[in-house]
Amino acid sequence: MNLNEIATFFDRRASAWDTQRQPDESIVNAILDIAGIQAGTTVLDVGCGTGVLFPYYLARGASQITGVDLSSGMIARAAGKFAGPHVRLICADATNTTFSPHACCMVFNALPHFISPETLVTSLAGSLLPGGRLTIAHGESRRYINNHHVSRAPEVSHGLIPAAVLAGFFEACFTVDAVVDSDEFYVVSGTLKPR
Repeated sequence: MNLNEIATFFDRRASAWDTQRQPDESIVNAILDIAGIQAGTTVLDVGCGTGVLFPYYLARGASQITGVDLSSGMIARAAGKFAGPHVRLICADATNTTFSPHACCMVFNALPHFISPETLVTSLAGSLLPGGRLTIAHGESRRYINNHHVSRAPEVSHGLIPAAVLAGFFEACFTVDAVVDSDEFYVVSGTLKPR
């Protein structure tokens, strides 16, 4: 698995991405509650795809959304849906790019497509304001995600690691206060430790 393969895989699927299964609204809202997304929040959405969560952020009154994705096709689809002063889109490798600091960073339904979860967590710590929150989540169970990727995307994904293992990667930079690895969804979330 390499960055070019991942980008090409998602570029080829971008045009039909929004016709696939949409996330469960109640689960998304539970995740966004944990993530602290509220009025006035600035959000860095890493692996944003076509902007699946953008309407939820905007409905909660987020003041600024920066969407980042490795796939130019996904970014183009997001740009076609969300134009305006509250949304900024960047096609980049989030593990190797510096972003202006945000209050919240969300990685939703994307973790298995990052080559190193530990590197991702460490690099995103630098894109948060003091006390900012990183949330990595999936709107399905770990078992469902792993079964799905084995059959649909084995060449561009790793297995979704147990939430407790991911929480261990957070420990160097974050105070973890939410770890969920249930039959409904998956979340690890924490606030940036003082430097």
